[in-house]
Order: sequence, then structure tokens, then C-alpha cells
Amino acid sequence: MSRRPSVEQMPERADSAPISASRADRLEIQAPARPYRRFRLIRIALGVITRAYSGFRLEGAELLPSGPSIVCFSHQNWVDPFFVVVALPARPRTYFFGPEQEDMTRGLRNRLMRWGGVAVPYQPGGRGLVAATRRVDELLAQGDRIAIAGEGRIHAGEAVILPLLEGPAYMALRSGVPIVPLAINGTSWLALRRRVRLRVGRPIQPSPIRGDRPMSEVASALTAQVRDALLELVGDFPDPPRSHWIGRRLTELFNDWPEGSRPPVPPRRDSAGPRS
Repeated sequence: MSRRPSVEQMPERADSAPISASRADRLEIQAPARPYRRFRLIRIALGVITRAYSGFRLEGAELLPSGPSIVCFSHQNWVDPFFVVVALPARPRTYFFGPEQEDMTRGLRNRLMRWGGVAVPYQPGGRGLVAATRRVDELLAQGDRIAIAGEGRIHAGEAVILPLLEGPAYMALRSGVPIVPLAINGTSWLALRRRVRLRVGRPIQPSPIRGDRPMSEVASALTAQVRDALLELVGDFPDPPRSHWIGRRLTELFNDWPEGSRPPVPPRRDSAGPRS
């Protein structure tokens, strides 16, 4: 997944700027509304694939809100969204904020997401971001779930959480829905029958903004709280050995490393030391 735009590019409120007809029309072309049965078909197909190759377990399912929420998940591999779709309950329906793509009608993954109606995309450089944010607000208002990779990119290391972007916090503050930390472990190196763990953290309800406190300050504090929760959730998972060549090829098949290739795994932090 590509790096998300910085929070400065995101509108504080969905109605803070008018959306031109061309931008709105483009979003409808790139991500048309799809019936729920298509989402169910994709979920069933991905469930067969993921269970046949690796399998997974979901911990803390009882913590998931029954209503709308923003799921902020950790991100090590291009397959992580597959596990999110399959592991989370079918209701509320899950949508992904992103990807950042010029044309959702090109490429197998883009066409699959477009067919299933699971993505709220925008274009590189933050173009179309206002229309995408408006779509997110509408989906949350109708009771759906929005999933977003808060780091904005993939990372190396099972116990690592990169600094989070503040977009999820702004979405939660605008809509008033909770952020749910979701740690995904076991996808750093894919291998046959190597089980993936998804661990749900306690929902974090954004505090109302009081007085003249800047929204940016509240968003920063909420973002730090979500990152602390994710670090706690991933901290006990060991880094697996590199898989055999088939697993390595599958692992890196669609990974987009900003560094150009997989970076080394950083040393694990001391449990009594500061988080990095």
C-alpha cells in the first residue's frame, strides 16, 4: 500500500470545501457503490484462500463495536487487508480508506477492489481526497466500518509500529466514532501453515474538543494513544525465520518498500525502555 497523504492535506470537516462535480463523478467511476452480496462473495473467496494457505486466529473479537468504527491496523505485508476482511465480522461492512491509485480500473488488485466495492480510493498527491473523505463520513453515518493502515506504508518487524499518520484521528474526531487498534502479526514472512494472528485492542473513543483547544493538538494526542495501544498488542510476537523461496516470492509479490527493498528489522526495544 502506498503512503497516505499527511494530515495537513485532509480537510478538518467533510463540508469544509465544496466538491466539484468532476471530482465527485470521478470517485463514482473509480469506486462505484456495490451491493452487499459482492462484499460477501469476496469475503468468502478470501476466506478459502487464506485458510488454505496459512490460517489465522482473531483475538479480542468481543471488543469490536457493533456499530460504526475506524479500525487502525498495523501493516507488514500486501496481504494484510485480506486477513482484515476475512477475520472481522461481516457486519458492519468493512471498507478500506485507500488505496492511492491513479486508475482503479487497471491492475488485477484494483479491479478486484473496485468490483467488490471495498475501497474508498483517491489519487496520488492527495487529489480527490476531499471527495474520498466525504464518502468515508457517509459510510460511517450509515453504520459501516472503515479500515485504514495508520502507518501509511508497510514495515519490517513483528514488534514494530511506525509513527502513525493523523488521518484516522481526524476521521474519528469528525464523526465521533471510536478507533479500534488492530494488530496483525505473522505476515512478515508468509509460509504454508504459518498462522497469522489478529489481535483487537480496546476501542478508543475520541474526547470532544473543549474550549479553544486546537483540533490538531487533540488529533496528535489521540494518534499517540492509538500507537501506544498497537505497540502493546504486537510486543510479544516473535520475528519468524525467512520462509522458503515460494513463501519469500509470495511475501514480496506486491510489497512496495519506500526504501526500494526490505529494510533490516530494528532491534527489539527493552520492555522497560522507551518506545521507538
